[in-house]
Amino acid sequence: MILKSKDKMSFHNIFSSKPEKQRQESKQTAKIIIDYHEKNSLVPSILNKLGMEIEFKHLQVADYMVNNIAIERKTIPDLKSSIISKRILFQLRELKQYPEALLIVEGISNFTLYEGIIHENAFRGFILSTLLEHEIPIIFTEDEEDTARYLSVLARKTKKAHVSLRQKIPLSKEEQQQFILEGFPGIGPSTAKKLLQEFKSIKNIINAPEERLKKIIGKKAQLFKKLLD
Repeated sequence: MILKSKDKMSFHNIFSSKPEKQRQESKQTAKIIIDYHEKNSLVPSILNKLGMEIEFKHLQVADYMVNNIAIERKTIPDLKSSIISKRILFQLRELKQYPEALLIVEGISNFTLYEGIIHENAFRGFILSTLLEHEIPIIFTEDEEDTARYLSVLARKTKKAHVSLRQKIPLSKEEQQQFILEGFPGIGPSTAKKLLQEFKSIKNIINAPEERLKKIIGKKAQLFKKLLD
């Protein structure tokens, strides 16, 4: 599901008739854990001004954690750069280690989605892949303040709980193999799956003749073999 900020939608006010006990419970907020790399962003300071409880830690996965919901934040230029470098593919796989995850794409009020260093259809393809293949929702926000407000609403809707900074869902054997293969240049999720379907294991892929590899990954087979050597 793609959610754009400030869409004009009407919602029934489910909080209007809550008894006092429920209103008090709704005020409970989850602590927002923030990766140290986000200190240069305005988002933490805005969260602080909004009265949110925040804490900086070194996060191996995601930029923000709200009650075990892993959240990756990308500005539009950073996202496009990470699509080209394929860095975002590793980050999405890491997000999936948690039961719930979000990708926040920030800057729709300052940057255009379909111009710049990446072709517009490649960008659309990434969005579809994130939603359909990785099953990670995307939220488009206008700026840092909009991002902070989404995080604050999420924290307010989530009761305080113990936050684990370790992975919650271990990768299966097949997922681990695919993760390793995607580390090679030119090997995306679909190509990695094809290689594993054909050769069954990473060992067989490594030992496969270059000609057999070419049938699946074409000219990239030569680079693949060079890296192995």
